[in-house]
Amino acid sequence: MIKKDVFTTLAELPKLIKVKKLLRPRPGDTRDCLGARVATNAARIPRRSAFVCEGQTMDWQHFNAAANRYAAVFRAQGLKRGDAVSVLMENRIDFMVVVIALNKLGVIASLINTSLTGRPLTHCAEITGARKFLFGEECMDAVADVRSALPLADGDYLFVPDCGERTTPDWALNMADAAALTTADNPPETADITIEDVAFYIFTSGTTGLPKAAVLSNRRYLLTASVVQVGGLQLTEDDRLYLCLPLFHGTGLMVGAGAAFLAGASMFIRRRFSASQFLPEVREHRTTAFVYIGELCRYLLHVPAQADDANNPLRAVVGNGLRPDIWHDFKQRFGIERVAEFYGSSEGNVGFFNLLNKDCTVGSSALPTALIKYDVDRDEVVRDAAGRCQPVAPGEPGLLLGRITPNTKFEGYTSAEATEKKILRDVLQSGDAWFNTGDLMRTVDVGFALGLPHYQFVDRIGDTFRWKGENVSTNEVGEILNLHPQIALSNVYGVEVPGTDGRAGMASLRLEEGVSSLDLDTFSTHVQAELPHFARPLFLRIQSEMDTTGTFKLLKGDLRKQGYDPAQVNDVLCVLKPGATRYEPLDADFHARIVQGTAGY
Repeated sequence: MIKKDVFTTLAELPKLIKVKKLLRPRPGDTRDCLGARVATNAARIPRRSAFVCEGQTMDWQHFNAAANRYAAVFRAQGLKRGDAVSVLMENRIDFMVVVIALNKLGVIASLINTSLTGRPLTHCAEITGARKFLFGEECMDAVADVRSALPLADGDYLFVPDCGERTTPDWALNMADAAALTTADNPPETADITIEDVAFYIFTSGTTGLPKAAVLSNRRYLLTASVVQVGGLQLTEDDRLYLCLPLFHGTGLMVGAGAAFLAGASMFIRRRFSASQFLPEVREHRTTAFVYIGELCRYLLHVPAQADDANNPLRAVVGNGLRPDIWHDFKQRFGIERVAEFYGSSEGNVGFFNLLNKDCTVGSSALPTALIKYDVDRDEVVRDAAGRCQPVAPGEPGLLLGRITPNTKFEGYTSAEATEKKILRDVLQSGDAWFNTGDLMRTVDVGFALGLPHYQFVDRIGDTFRWKGENVSTNEVGEILNLHPQIALSNVYGVEVPGTDGRAGMASLRLEEGVSSLDLDTFSTHVQAELPHFARPLFLRIQSEMDTTGTFKLLKGDLRKQGYDPAQVNDVLCVLKPGATRYEPLDADFHARIVQGTAGY
């Protein structure tokens, strides 16, 4: 077994060397962007399949031409390099056409989560200073609801048709109609775009306030996509990638689609994940690779097993959050040879990749990182008498930091204040600066690994938790809950739910003075209207008092440990059951179903 481990690891060495070359710093004036890569594919493999989606197919030549026509419309709208455009669309080929067209001009695509409505949607459209708001037919109602709150004129809204059930509103321009009248030539602006230019704004839930716009340059996009293509999925133009994660997120757009763009591989695009349709579609469309988050893998294992599940063309998968408890079952059941688990974030300057195909690990990193001691109960970094942070022992969980250097920049957010809050200074020595990931990691023994330390994700800390593939800001949720007239103060945190990945939201609530009981009807309506589905707390705990630190920071340690267990909590507990829109009291019977993993979450 040891000899086999050595041989399989050494077999990965050529790819590892290629990845190391990719990581070498490139000069800042290098001309390159995603749009240029698409044009290259159109010239090199014009008739090869680029996309399959909902019965529609498109090769690289026609895709590049479609993007060029859209780029011509954007230019006619006065958009130029460095401008930003809000983009609100579901997964489909037209989404890809839009983002490539913008990239060809050096215009930043500000990619908004399609779950957002109302105040959060308005916020995301405003903070990037976007000059235009492009939206799909499928998202028209959400945009119409916030128009009056946005500083845009009617001509600043750009409409992309979908199934054709709704006509273009009189306050928007139909992009498809306008594009049909333009040229399919490659725009000359693309030749001037550099890898330092910002390609995308990707919104991420932070530790405070509403979503922040993370800055993603062409450099970081292309670098990450290259590592995935060469060392992770090892894609070529003969592959087809199954892509069902939201394209407004980095995992879907940068890790998945990015690798396919660079390889010239085909993509099968699905708007939303379907566990029951997954294997039939993998077989029908001959997809050889798949982009996952851990929740999807768990859903697939919940589908009743068939004897021929492993009889499919999948050979490699890439993603994050595949937990050790289902890792081996997932690989074995679906006959997957390569799991390229990674760790990273849209805004971060640090990443880990399982390039050696080891089990139950996010792999190793070539970037300068540190694991430091963190007091989970007090929710704070541990520093010694000299004010320095303390590295953890091997195998001990620690807060992951990425050192900020000229070659490992933290590109941050559009807000300078939000950017600074994610930086820890004077960590190991005076004057150093590190990006705070907000995640606990530890080193793990994976056998022979060419001397490269391998890591495993442990948990998120503090004011952010992950649920249904989304990072949720506890402070953001708390601020919205506090707007209900009966709520004096809310303390939001993540709790474990058996049989699921990540942590579900739970809110401890203190009612306003004189309010004896929470009106569950009005509170439920408020939550449904103001929060996207993934951010809605599943559990409520109504407390008369809340514990705080000496600086009045709400304590969450004991609350997390006690969770929603009626045996440990004397306060009133409520639950939002699967598919429900109204909270109701949590009884012992339903709690037992949650613990058994049969509650339906």
